[in-house]
Amino acid sequence: MALSLDREAYYRRIKRLYSNWQKGEDEYATIDAIVVSVGVDEETVYAKSTALQTWLFGYELTDTIMVFCEDKIFFMASKKKVEFLKQIANSKSNESTNGVPAITLLIREKNESNKGNFDKMIDALKSSKNGKRIGVFSKDKFPGEFMNSWNDALSKEGFEKVDISAVVAYTIAVKEDGEIAMMRKAAAITSEVFTKFLKDRVMEIVDADEKVRHSKLAESVEKAIEEKKYLSGADPSTVEMCYPPIIQSGGHYNLKFSVVSEKSYVHFGTVTCAMGIRYKSYCSNLVRTLMVDPPQETQDNYTFLLQLQDEMLKELRPGVKLCEVYAAIMDMVKKQKPELLSKITKNLGFAMGIEFREGSLVINSKNQYRLKKGMVFSLNVGFSDLTNKEGKKPEEKTYALFIGDTVLVEEEGPATLLTSVKKKVKNVSILLKKEDEEEVEEEDDTEGILLGRGSRAALLPERTRNELTAEEKRRAHQKELATQLNEEARRRLTEQKGEQQIQKARKSNVSYKNPSLMPKEPHIREMKIYIDKKYETVIMPVFGIATPFHIATIKNISMSVEGDYTYLRINFYCPGSALGRNEGNIFPNPEATFVKEITYRASNLKTPGEQLVPALNLQNAFRIIKEVQKRYKTREAEEKEKEGIVKQDSLVINLNRSNPKLKDLYIRPNIAQKRMQGSLEAHVNGFRFTSVRGDKVDILYNNIKHAVFQPCDGEMIIVLHFHLKNAIMFGKKRHTDVQFYTEVGEITTDLGKHQHMHDRDDLYAEQMEREMRHKLKTAFKNFIEKVEALTKEELEFEVPFRDLGFNGAPYRSTCLLQPTSSALVNCTEWPPFVVTLDEVELIHFERVQFHLKNFDLVIVYKDYSKKVTMINAIPVASLDPIKEWLNSCDIKYTEGVQSLNWTKIMKTIVDDPEGFFEQGGWSFLEPEGEGSDAESGGSGSEIEDETFNPSEEEDDDEEDTDEDYSSEAEDTDYSKDSLGSEEERGKDWDELEEEARKADRESRYEEEEERSHTLSRKRKGASSHSSGHHRSSHSRSPGRSSAPPKKKRK
Repeated sequence: MALSLDREAYYRRIKRLYSNWQKGEDEYATIDAIVVSVGVDEETVYAKSTALQTWLFGYELTDTIMVFCEDKIFFMASKKKVEFLKQIANSKSNESTNGVPAITLLIREKNESNKGNFDKMIDALKSSKNGKRIGVFSKDKFPGEFMNSWNDALSKEGFEKVDISAVVAYTIAVKEDGEIAMMRKAAAITSEVFTKFLKDRVMEIVDADEKVRHSKLAESVEKAIEEKKYLSGADPSTVEMCYPPIIQSGGHYNLKFSVVSEKSYVHFGTVTCAMGIRYKSYCSNLVRTLMVDPPQETQDNYTFLLQLQDEMLKELRPGVKLCEVYAAIMDMVKKQKPELLSKITKNLGFAMGIEFREGSLVINSKNQYRLKKGMVFSLNVGFSDLTNKEGKKPEEKTYALFIGDTVLVEEEGPATLLTSVKKKVKNVSILLKKEDEEEVEEEDDTEGILLGRGSRAALLPERTRNELTAEEKRRAHQKELATQLNEEARRRLTEQKGEQQIQKARKSNVSYKNPSLMPKEPHIREMKIYIDKKYETVIMPVFGIATPFHIATIKNISMSVEGDYTYLRINFYCPGSALGRNEGNIFPNPEATFVKEITYRASNLKTPGEQLVPALNLQNAFRIIKEVQKRYKTREAEEKEKEGIVKQDSLVINLNRSNPKLKDLYIRPNIAQKRMQGSLEAHVNGFRFTSVRGDKVDILYNNIKHAVFQPCDGEMIIVLHFHLKNAIMFGKKRHTDVQFYTEVGEITTDLGKHQHMHDRDDLYAEQMEREMRHKLKTAFKNFIEKVEALTKEELEFEVPFRDLGFNGAPYRSTCLLQPTSSALVNCTEWPPFVVTLDEVELIHFERVQFHLKNFDLVIVYKDYSKKVTMINAIPVASLDPIKEWLNSCDIKYTEGVQSLNWTKIMKTIVDDPEGFFEQGGWSFLEPEGEGSDAESGGSGSEIEDETFNPSEEEDDDEEDTDEDYSSEAEDTDYSKDSLGSEEERGKDWDELEEEARKADRESRYEEEEERSHTLSRKRKGASSHSSGHHRSSHSRSPGRSSAPPKKKRK
């Protein structure tokens, strides 16, 4: 397949080169022509000559000479390469319309001398401007016969050579959109390989305490890029390493990119990892430091390093000199941590593109080049030779910290990170168990090794004892949490004591503030019912007086026709009537006299001389009152929704087109009746969702309490869920949970289709769905990474831990509830379920019994006025994992056999918090008989049960019987007195059956005793009278004599 050359890109770039030359800045001013010759050298990876070729043509062309004169361009190459270059050659010999000189292609002869072609090019050089000084890349020296003969030909003519590496590098450094896209991709692949392979591998090595050499680890990274799963969907043939990965630890650090990973073993202290990936000739770079159990001083130095990098990003603005960026960072170090000034890296980064390191664009104290929009830099800042005061071994005493990222210079504001790998202390720290725990484990291990096979049996009970300690540890931790919980809760409640909630009085609606506002309608004078829509008032005649009633005072209205009359009945709100839920009978002045109902009657018959039926007025009044009432209620409902809404800041729109954006998403809850698609875009201080209809929903970053990303693994939708601190209004309702999702695959399946396991269509559909899932997951992840980089990781997305998930029913249906790092969530079902762990006081498990398959979980919040949350029908198998998870989150949990009336419990606590904590606080939920405390605290807990157990009398009876059973099981001596007392109270079937069995056993025992007595007497008789022996053997009872005959038969 013939290679294609991007003609437009070539002309765009050659034009830029010529225009910069014509401007005559720096070395461009002194040269008359440019000569670039590329030979064959396998060892040279980066050279300015090959970089210029790649920039112009997209490919490296070996054994090729390029001569750029003032009005001519010559390319001399082999026949095949000339064929390739014909794609950009001009059709006419004169200048092309692009304002770029015409191209002359010369074919290189293999064996013969190329003197003729060389002469043509040398003549052109002489005729270009003054024809004396030629610009070359002096560092690029290629071997080979062809290159030597060309260099000899040039030197004979005595041209003066000027090195133009720096000015050409500055021309190439500004990247076009296409180039930036390539570098973004390269950076994304680097991030992926580091996160999914290198970081995980280092963690594995540390966890398993493996002995792995630095060089071997670096080699494994190079092999990993051959696997497609780490390449974000890129073709492995287009991906290569910029340099062999550099991994350093154990006190030996050299913070440069020219070093090689040593053959020593990885030390579990501070591990610096540097790697860069080149995608389609464009480079990227990433440096991270992984720290194992870092001391506080190391963490502080690392945090300062992050601050320096943030400052550098702010300084990288168009027009700023590179030396000014360097100076700003050094000033910051001098002011804040002057002792680190001697430890910092010599330079702070370099420009990057087709070449990994652009030597002329390094961020140091001398570089006078100015930054331009579109330049890409590798920012690398580090401290070496730092002393670890806590280190004991020589390799622990010295450490280094090094971080680096690929960044893009933007038009305004700080530079953008292209390698969005998290780098906060918590993201790069690997925390191990404490040393004393390890020592204990080591001792156990050595015992196991020393003992042989014969002692395996002795080890088994030890192992079970060790396994039991997990539950014991949990209990010990829970005990600590219990005392802590009661103390904190008591302190919190005493602080809140002054803030008593004021009951809200019902709004008094006044119809008219003065009589002059009353309408002067003929209806009122005629003593008819009149509805004033402006003031939402019904004016009714009462004892011949027109009396106004505000629509809010009317509870309901009904109309009925009986015979010749129509009746209109109006019921009013008054003390003693139900006002509806949560309103309570609160009136501004309950001592006043209230009208409960009024009934009007009108005739259905037309009176002589009248045009209309009298009842028509009542019918109209009924209709209009209903309308006004509906309008009033709708308005009230909207006002109630708006009540307590916190005013949000306005969204600051970022007009940059490269904003992180996700398209084709649905929003929940819906904006309108039908669900609509739209796009979610991240701006300066928040997100904006724009539907296809044009509706807008803004969510600010500072209003997001939890941002949850629910991947589509095992789910039919992929979700971004935002749980907000303060509710926002859209669709005329307030919402604290907003989510954006897209469907993955078919949610409904057509059962009418005849499906077969190996059906080609089905297999293809499954394959397509798998690809779709992967594509969506990648798109969402990229969006999240960009948003986190945009917000400097102030907004972090949490991913639920599916392994810790459990089924439960927080609402009507059962769903999978999954913990995240700071919440318990379910985002896939609607309504969503989000509980912030920091707001939880304690968790109580209800109905935990052996014979039940499910139990319930009650979440009590630190804010006792908040209603408790219940999750029902959780399978018993999940109990232990949930306990383990709660224990690891430092959340106190208790369990009980019964369901409690939590409304009453919480009311009792809020009414008298001091009394509650004096009686032991939350310890009343602890199961009785747990440990040694049960005996001493038995009486106290009984009192608490009486106070706080609000369940019905039947429940109390059940509890009593339970206690009786437990006491019966505990008493080893059986006393007949207790039996008597139980008989008085009445027994259930189980007890009666048990007694019957005992009675049967006793009677059987007595019968057997009698038989044995009679037998012994007979035997004695037989021994004194031997002649009676035969007779006595036949006089046995039938039950006893049945055994011997069987034996004879055998």
